[in-house]
Formats: sequence, C-alpha cells, structure tokens
Amino acid sequence: MLEKLKRLAQKALLDRSLAPLLRSCRQLVSERGQANVYALALEVIERYKTLPAAQREAFFAALATGFSPHPDQVLAAATRYAESPAAGNLATLTQAVEPLRQELLRRVNRAPGGTLMLLSMRNDLLGLLRNSPELAAVDADFLHLLSSWFNPGFLRLERVDWQSSAALLEKIIHHEAVHEISGWADLRRRLQPDRRCYAFFHPQLPDEPLIFVEVALVQDMAEAIAPLIESQPDAAAAASARTAVFYSISNCQPGLRGVSLGNFLIKKVAAQLSTELPQLKTFCTLSPVPGFARWLAQATTEGGDAAWSAALQRVNAWRQAHPTPAAPDLASMPKSLQEDLASLCARYLVSASHEALGDPVARFHLDNGARLERVNFAADLSRKGIKQSLGLMVNYLYDIDSVEVRHQQFMDNKVSHSSAVRRLLKPAP
Repeated sequence: MLEKLKRLAQKALLDRSLAPLLRSCRQLVSERGQANVYALALEVIERYKTLPAAQREAFFAALATGFSPHPDQVLAAATRYAESPAAGNLATLTQAVEPLRQELLRRVNRAPGGTLMLLSMRNDLLGLLRNSPELAAVDADFLHLLSSWFNPGFLRLERVDWQSSAALLEKIIHHEAVHEISGWADLRRRLQPDRRCYAFFHPQLPDEPLIFVEVALVQDMAEAIAPLIESQPDAAAAASARTAVFYSISNCQPGLRGVSLGNFLIKKVAAQLSTELPQLKTFCTLSPVPGFARWLAQATTEGGDAAWSAALQRVNAWRQAHPTPAAPDLASMPKSLQEDLASLCARYLVSASHEALGDPVARFHLDNGARLERVNFAADLSRKGIKQSLGLMVNYLYDIDSVEVRHQQFMDNKVSHSSAVRRLLKPAP
C-alpha cells in the first residue's frame, strides 16, 4: 500500500502538468503575507479546476507524502514531551504531528469560492478511496476540518417554500434522493401549508442547501408514501395536525459525507414545529429500508429457529417465482406471506443494524435516538421501493424526551423497538 503511494507521488513530481499546481500549494503554505495568501489560494483553486480527472489521484498522493508530518520531528517532540509534559512541549508536539496539508486546506478555504472548492476536492477524493485506500490519511484531514467548519452551530435553518428562489427550488428537485420529484407541480405539492421542507445553509454557501428534510403534517402515523406525496393540499390540516412525518431527507453535498448534519436537522425542525404548532404530539418518519432485499438474498437459515427458517424459505420461494416483482404481485401476495415478509424485515432491522449489511437508514435513525415503531407492507410501490425492500417501509418514532437514552442503547448494541415490532420477531411456524 505504501509502495503504491510512493509511486503515485513520484509520478506527480515528474508530471509537468501537475508541477504548477504542486508549486502553488507549497508557496501557499509557506506564504506569510495575507494578500499573497488570497492570491495563491485562488491560483491553487483555478489550477485544480483545470486538472484532468486522471491526474487527481497523483495529486492527492503528493499531498499524502509531501505534506505529511516529518517522522524525525514528531519523534523528537514526543520524546521531549514524554520527558517533560509541560505546556510548551505539548504545543510543540501538537504542531509537529499536524499534517502541513491541513494548513493548505485552511488557506484554500480563505479564498472566495474556497469552501465550495474543498467540497468538490473531497468529493473527487472519495471517488478514489475504494481503489486507493492509502489516501485515507488525506481524507481524514478533510473530514477533520469540514466537521469543524460545518458544525451545526454555524448553520442556518431555513424553510423552503414556493416563494423561495427558482434556483433553490431547482436544487431541491435535483438533490431529492429518496422520493423523486417529478416536476414543478410535484414540488409545489410538497411545499403546501400541510407539507414542509427545511434546509441547512452555511454562511459561506448561502445559496447552496447542504441537506434538507421534507415533512408531512397529518393526523396519524403514515403507513404508505403515496398518500403523502400524491394527496390534494389541505391548508386546514396543518392547524389541526397531530403528527409530523419526516418522509425524506437528502444530502446535497457529497463532499460532506461523514459530517453529521441530518440528526441535528431533524431535531431542530422538530423543535421549530413544536413551537409553531404546539398541538403536534407525534414526530416520526416514514423511511425506506434500502438494504433489506440485499440482506434477504444473502440470509441463511443457519442459526435460526424453526419459525425463522420456515418464514425465510417461504419468502425465498415467492421471490424465485417473482424474480422482478411489481405492484400487482405484492397486491396478490397471501396475507400469511405478507406477515412473513414483515417479520423478516423486523428481524433484519433489530438484529443486523450494527453489522456490515445493516440498513444505513436504520443506523442513522436508531443512532439518532429514534425507536423502530412499525413495519408497513406495500408502503412504497415505486420501482425503486420494490427493488430495494419489496415495497416495505418502516416508521421510526422520535420521542424528543427519550432520544438521548435510545441513542445510548444503540451505542450499547441494542435496538429500541416497539411492542408491535416485538410481536413481528416471532413469526408463525
């Protein structure tokens, strides 16, 4: 792994087209004059913009090797601190272990457009990590700084409505990742008084939503997605609604992967809605289960009880008979088989949420302190919903007074779930 990194870095040093960019980077971190820092940061940004995609791996490899701490300096500083743990020695050690590329990123961030460029650079880097895991140290520096700069305390919560700018509304359509927005009429329905959309914005990116959540104000916990996005607007419903259903949350900036924003967004929106509409009593989600079909395809009867094995065999037999199921196939599914499917989904979410094949949406909400409340059959009959979860969706309940306790339960490898889910964990033999 290290040898590959060295080869890539050497390639970068010999590549004449990369040399100007690397030279600008070195000048930027060594410059002391503030005016020159701005000029050099802009130079780095412009040169990175013109860098061919094929050369980005070599560039990041050069950052991984040529902008890392010097081992001899780290060892000397660590030795002095070990011998005398004084404040000055600690400061010297801290300075020695910090990669120079962190200062490079800080200085790029000072330039106009620097923050957006860093997000773009990290997005490029994330695309390289699968085949070049040795670049993980560079990504760790990006994540360290972005987590500080995009701390929720710096972010602005804004309601998106039909009066928002057309440019912002187009971005909402483009970035919706859970339930596709089919056009302007569809978007307008989702912004009516009985529906809400809220987004986080950063001061350096005032026109770029970072993440947004869509909310339906209804009477009861929703069990299917179609009524939420296809029903007719009802302005009076918002004033009498008792339940807020978070039915879609979408990240708009791939470069912020790993920066925790969604949990703060949900909690902040819940707090704002409680103030605006004090009659609201229930805050919940209607969530997809994108990992379920994949897990079901790999599940085995080994280690399971007789009822579990029988349910799995029945569902797998149905899937073999319906290799590409559609909504009519689910509609004709026997009631007993529907119960088997819901039972298996409940088992998946309760037993596998801490494992590699665990559902990412479940991990997000459970780690955020929600409770797995209900499994809903035929809740998402879109092609995507059927492919990912055979049409199942689940509700997670956000009891604001209990989220910290339930978060700790999840950290202790326990999944908080309702009595209704508990009953599903015991399928019929």
